[in-house]
Amino acid sequence: MAFDSAWRSAARQLPLRLTVGAYFLNAGLSKRDADQATAERLQQLATATYPFLGKLDAQKFTRLLSTGEISVAGALLLPVMPAAVAGAALTAFSSGTLGLYLRTPGMRQGGLRPTEQGTSLAKDIWILGVGISLIAEGLTGHRGPATTAVGSWRRVLRR
Repeated sequence: MAFDSAWRSAARQLPLRLTVGAYFLNAGLSKRDADQATAERLQQLATATYPFLGKLDAQKFTRLLSTGEISVAGALLLPVMPAAVAGAALTAFSSGTLGLYLRTPGMRQGGLRPTEQGTSLAKDIWILGVGISLIAEGLTGHRGPATTAVGSWRRVLRR
């Protein structure tokens, strides 16, 4: 019975983890070799909300951002990563970008409604929802080796 529960859990998570993981992998790889102008633009946007980021070189900031996005993608795409851990990484990252959306002037019009410029950051609300869903699934799901896809495969191979 735990075996069936683990498969159902993995099947529920698969679409979320694949789509958001692929999105983050693409975003991280796209920033990996960003030119100076792109790096400065990204850092300027982030520094307006998080001033301590202004202490970093723009290229270094962009490499760190790229590495963070690729790391989140890895947590989502690797089946050995528990749902709660992958969800926590995704939630933390999306909380940072939602902070940009909420605190940067010109991103919102009248409450939470995004401006044209804010739409690219406002979409992170669904990413936050996916992260929280993965955390909830990981914390309330079956505990033990069958909670990860690898644990499920181990059980299949033992039979």
